[in-house]
Amino acid sequence: MAKLAIAINLGRCIGCHTCANACKMQNNVPDGMLWNRVLTEGCDVIDGALGSYPNLERTYIPVACQHCENPACLRVCPTGATYKDDKGRVEIDYDKCIGCRMCMAACPYNARVFNWNEPVRNPDFNYGDKDVPVRPKGVAEKCTMCKERTDRGEEPMCVICCPPGARIFGDLDDPDSEISRTLRSHDGFVLLGDQGTRPQVHYFK
Repeated sequence: MAKLAIAINLGRCIGCHTCANACKMQNNVPDGMLWNRVLTEGCDVIDGALGSYPNLERTYIPVACQHCENPACLRVCPTGATYKDDKGRVEIDYDKCIGCRMCMAACPYNARVFNWNEPVRNPDFNYGDKDVPVRPKGVAEKCTMCKERTDRGEEPMCVICCPPGARIFGDLDDPDSEISRTLRSHDGFVLLGDQGTRPQVHYFK
């Protein structure tokens, strides 16, 4: 058993969107979709800013599936397509997904996307990890914490590719892991902690 998790240092995040694009390429995410988004705190547009010129400030918040310990999406899935695996990740069995989108309605993080049409990719072929399943039209999909990579003992692609090294990946059940030691020494937080979902993605500055 394990509790795989990611910690994100917001003080290092520069809003470059490399994590979002690395995720997209690794996981063969179709055009018009992102599993990993970089939001700007307090703004309803990408790369917005708070304040009035010249006194502006900007804080980026990368958001994807939070791989909650108590996932709201799992509780409402009528077919069991959404499940928690033995490494603490929230995953989707695409063969069981019937496209009802109950999981999308229940998720407080808006962390899923839906294939309304036949997936379109540019270039016109599948890319990314050869072990990543190709999702059909009519299913929900989201961050898998790079299941194929992490099953092989590798780090998620968003962690590997982050230019300023803002992301830490590891096992929260291992008290000696870098992520456990980092969260003990920093005043971290989770998104929407009052929802009771207990996310396994943590943030700190």
